[in-house]
Parts: sequence; C-alpha cells; structure tokens
Amino acid sequence: MSSELNSQRARRKPQPRARQRRTARIPLTTLACAWVLAVPVARSANCTVSTSGLNFGTYDVFSSLNDDITATITVNCTKNKTYSISLSSGSGTFGSRTLTGTGGSLAYNLFLDSTHLTIWGDGSSGTGTLSGTGTGVNKGTPVYGRIPARQNVHVGSYSDLITVTVTF
Repeated sequence: MSSELNSQRARRKPQPRARQRRTARIPLTTLACAWVLAVPVARSANCTVSTSGLNFGTYDVFSSLNDDITATITVNCTKNKTYSISLSSGSGTFGSRTLTGTGGSLAYNLFLDSTHLTIWGDGSSGTGTLSGTGTGVNKGTPVYGRIPARQNVHVGSYSDLITVTVTF
C-alpha cells in the first residue's frame, strides 16, 4: 500500500507543475499582445487640395487700370509633411496665359505675390512654385490674378483651365 501511495503521489505531482506552466504562459501572451497594441500605427502622409474659382467679373476694355482679382488654393497635408504647389500654363504660355472665348482671347496671368512680380507656374521658364509644411488643417494660399488693361476684345465669356498640382 505504501508503494501504491508513492506511485499515486508521483503521478499527481507533475500535474500541478503542468498547470503552473500553463498559467505562466498566459501572462506572457497577454504581455506580448499589449506590446503589439502599444506600437504606434503607421500612417501614410497625404494631402488634399481645393480651390475657389477665379472670376475676374466684367472686363472694361476702356479702363486704363489692370483687372486684379484674388482666389484661394486650400491645402491640407499631414502634420510636418512638406509639399509644393505648382500651376499649369493653361491656354497659352507661362509668360502670357490666355482666356479664350467666342469674342477672341484675353491675356492674363497668375502670380505668387500681390505685387504681381513672380508668375506662378511649375518652376520652369522663370516661374515660381509655392512650398509649405503641412499642419494637419486647411491652409489657404492666395492666388493673384491679373488681366492687363486696354485689351480690345468683344463682349462674351472667356475661360481657361488651370491644373493645380500638389507634390508631397
């Protein structure tokens, strides 16, 4: 009987150790999951862009003053992400963009500054682009448009299509 008891005890002793090993694995698994959840989520940097229309209104062919107007390009880029805004030449060239319509064409241009010195383009042909750093919120940037005075055109609607490109 004593030998039977010893063999039963010998069989029972490993069971609690096996249970201890299993319970020891649970906290390690839980800890490993916590590490995975604590890792920051990687997000790709991105930007969105929107524009307000640039409408010069009624052009007076007899005025000696340039027709100046301001519009806005709004960019929203991920915080600390650098970006650059460029504009296409539309109809015409960067030196002289062209509004076309049924009554002919009107020369105009778009500028980076309110003094109308730097033509906004793609960085070629002496044009400039605008660079910035994202803040995670909308950032409005003015576009300065100008139709030079004393262009002899017929009454009508004139338009051009400019592509805004945000590189980030």
